[in-house]
Amino acid sequence: MKTAPHQRLVMVGDRDGQVSLQLLRRRLVECGWRDQVKLICKELIKEHGHEITYDKLLSTVTSRARTLVPDSVKKELLQKIKNQLIAQEEKLKM
Repeated sequence: MKTAPHQRLVMVGDRDGQVSLQLLRRRLVECGWRDQVKLICKELIKEHGHEITYDKLLSTVTSRARTLVPDSVKKELLQKIKNQLIAQEEKLKM
């Protein structure tokens, strides 16, 4: 089930959030987040060797990675989504 904001983004032209995802990916690479997450993965694999499962790796990395996303990236993406929703709302009023 799609949420109302997601449906509005699709209507505004950000089909399936692709524009927002591209922006997020670019910002995460620029700030070094991606490299940090790679390091975490390598450390976990080195520490646990072949005993670590994909699910365990994913759950551990996900919780750490979320805390590493800079606030500036979160704010920028949130502002972009808000602006798209406002623009769509204004189009509907016309």
